[in-house]
Amino acid sequence: MRQVSLARACGAEVVGTFLLVLFGIGSVAAAVLTGAQTGLWQVAVVWGFGVSLAIYATAAVSGAHLNPAVTLAFALWRPESFPRERILPYWGAQVAGAALAGLAVLLTFRTFLTRFEAEQGIVRGEPGSEASAMVFGEYFPNPAIFGTGPDAHALISPLMAMGIEAFGTAVLAFMIFALTDPRNGARPAWLAPFFIGFTVAALISLFAPATQAGWNPARDFGPRIVAFFAGWGEVAIPGPRAGFWVYIVGPMIGAPLGGLIYDRVIRPGLPSEVPTEAAS
Repeated sequence: MRQVSLARACGAEVVGTFLLVLFGIGSVAAAVLTGAQTGLWQVAVVWGFGVSLAIYATAAVSGAHLNPAVTLAFALWRPESFPRERILPYWGAQVAGAALAGLAVLLTFRTFLTRFEAEQGIVRGEPGSEASAMVFGEYFPNPAIFGTGPDAHALISPLMAMGIEAFGTAVLAFMIFALTDPRNGARPAWLAPFFIGFTVAALISLFAPATQAGWNPARDFGPRIVAFFAGWGEVAIPGPRAGFWVYIVGPMIGAPLGGLIYDRVIRPGLPSEVPTEAAS
């Protein structure tokens, strides 16, 4: 990737992360609050398209990391193309873009949120209000499926949730490294954003019942900040069982691990020359 100014790259990360999170949590909001999406796969598909569109829009400027865990993985294993001094600015841009998307969804769906909470007997900021806060941040297990009581909490511990987030992010990072490696000629380069998006969609369809399938610290933390100030308070941060850290630590462990597995297991077997098809 050609090197552009840090300011322009961070601007692209703000815009790209905004688009990704807007499509993503917007689909969650529409599903939870209005029933617009039927079934988990419909939400996952919107997420997948959102990821793909955000990458197509911004990859030529910033590389379209749009995810602090992906930024960390590229800084560790691809320092020749992503200077490590860009890590913190990228992280800040990604969280800012995600928070702006959270604010946009809050403003768009505020009356639907109020109606949903009144119908469900939810008091915003009180225990159980994860059922509406899940539009912004993520909870384990999924409140829309398992509820918010002690029986639900007994299904998944914070450590288990962190492991699921690490595992899913490792799979995602592995696929990102594979799909963006110019020596891997299994696909035309212009299709990489599409398949990255649908890696996300497939992972959501598998693991969203357990953790809502974050895979991205900015996607969770940015909207969670909005929820904190919008009245959910401690239900947003630190969350039930102080569990918000799960969605930061898990992906930050998983993405470098996934990239490392690709580099150690797959990359050594690739041809030394870039296949002609990979550049097309």
